[in-house]
Amino acid sequence: MFEAKNTDIQDLEEDDFDTILADDISFRGNIRFSKPFMIRGKVTGNIDATSDLVVDSGAVVLAEISASRVLIKGSVEGNISAQKLVRISSTGSVTGDILTDQIVLEQGSRFSGRCIMRN
Repeated sequence: MFEAKNTDIQDLEEDDFDTILADDISFRGNIRFSKPFMIRGKVTGNIDATSDLVVDSGAVVLAEISASRVLIKGSVEGNISAQKLVRISSTGSVTGDILTDQIVLEQGSRFSGRCIMRN
């Protein structure tokens, strides 16, 4: 596996993730991780990470999120705190506040909340 920190988060491929929560899994609780993580199913709770998080198309996350970089292709309800970047793709939806250094909202994305940029 390569060092994900030097790659654009949208260029990560399935093989770049140590863990993928499959689309048929519904998880309730707290998730902590330090290597790239992808969600394809449903998560309710809290996510605390020192690495990248991808919420894939069709995924539903009802959680407070803290991670290095976050790519949203699915749906997130909850606040997001990212050390480096939050990117909401054209299929992504976020309802909640975002605190980050950099944010990218692609055309067609949906965002309802406040955004605070540190830099």
